[in-house]
Amino acid sequence: MAKFSFRLQSVLNLKIRLEEQQRTVFASTRKRLSDEEEKLEELYTRKAFYEEEGRSMLKESLHVMDILANGNAIERIKEYIEDQKATIRYWENRVEEERLKLVEMIKERKMYERLREKAFEEYMQEENHTEGVINDEHNSFVYGEKTRNKNAV
Repeated sequence: MAKFSFRLQSVLNLKIRLEEQQRTVFASTRKRLSDEEEKLEELYTRKAFYEEEGRSMLKESLHVMDILANGNAIERIKEYIEDQKATIRYWENRVEEERLKLVEMIKERKMYERLREKAFEEYMQEENHTEGVINDEHNSFVYGEKTRNKNAV
């Protein structure tokens, strides 16, 4: 029996490697998005802290400069939050782009795997047919020898 050889195996191997690389890119992009979301949560926490600090300043003392500084800090944090939201939207778009690329690469790899399976099935059918022909020839030879031996006796 001959060894099965898929003509496009090198292409399939390349598709597998490219898919693995894309998975890595997708994972790193997703990690970056998670990091940016954590930064946003930290900004919300800081904003809540400044707001609580501002409320306590209004109750306890009337240091106008401290209250104004706190108000400015809150406004600056709000700006940071808006900037961070824009950054998160950017990374969400990047994640979606990388996900779509990954899906496309998975489809391509699966297509080549299906081609390989189909080629293997054809190979097996051909091998079974060849084996059947060989068995038929062998049986014909053996039967022919028995017939000749009976006639010779």
